[in-house]
Amino acid sequence: MTQITATDFKLNFGHYLALAQGEDVYITKSGMKVAKLVGVKPKKVDDIESLFGLLAGSGELDAKSVKDERLAGKYESLD
Repeated sequence: MTQITATDFKLNFGHYLALAQGEDVYITKSGMKVAKLVGVKPKKVDDIESLFGLLAGSGELDAKSVKDERLAGKYESLD
């Protein structure tokens, strides 16, 4: 946790954006906390792609073919 003043934040905006990726940054004004800068955690693996390893014979599957098959089944009854 890092605590900085609003003035320091304005003067060093880029630095604190980078710092927020690893820890929370609290911004104070007149000695009181007024904001909290929190970094976004990047998504490590696409959820769909991570499931393919669990499926038997998944060598033939990819995200597009699964999506196409799902959509075909969904709209099949509308014809």
